[in-house]
Amino acid sequence: MLTGEYQHNMDLKGRVTIPSKFRDDLGDKFYVCKGLDGCLFVLSQEQWDRLVEKVAAIPLAQGKAIQRYFFSGAAEVEPDKQGRVLIPQNLRDHAGLEKDVTVIGAAVRAEIWDTARWNEYNQSQTDEAIEASMALLDF
Repeated sequence: MLTGEYQHNMDLKGRVTIPSKFRDDLGDKFYVCKGLDGCLFVLSQEQWDRLVEKVAAIPLAQGKAIQRYFFSGAAEVEPDKQGRVLIPQNLRDHAGLEKDVTVIGAAVRAEIWDTARWNEYNQSQTDEAIEASMALLDF
């Protein structure tokens, strides 16, 4: 399971370090795609295959927008010896990545955030919104 929050710097070439703890779960090659709320999703091959399967099951008329969203700019990546992956420019633009990035674990996926955007997102979360989400868990 992917958990935790890690601060990193993106280098001038657009490479971001994926924490070693995450690389163990993600595997040798994994996928980076547009995420929600202005972040990037990082998915293992298994989770990527699940996403592909679920999206493919949606009739084209209803699913074409989500197909385009997740798959058009996605990239299969492989960490270098330092654990860095190259984030394509289109994905950097989507997430507003420039230098300071935060890589978080979100159970079955990792997310890459611009650190300022991540901080703003966290500050925008109210207790009421979190409690409403908790109701979905029947916790």
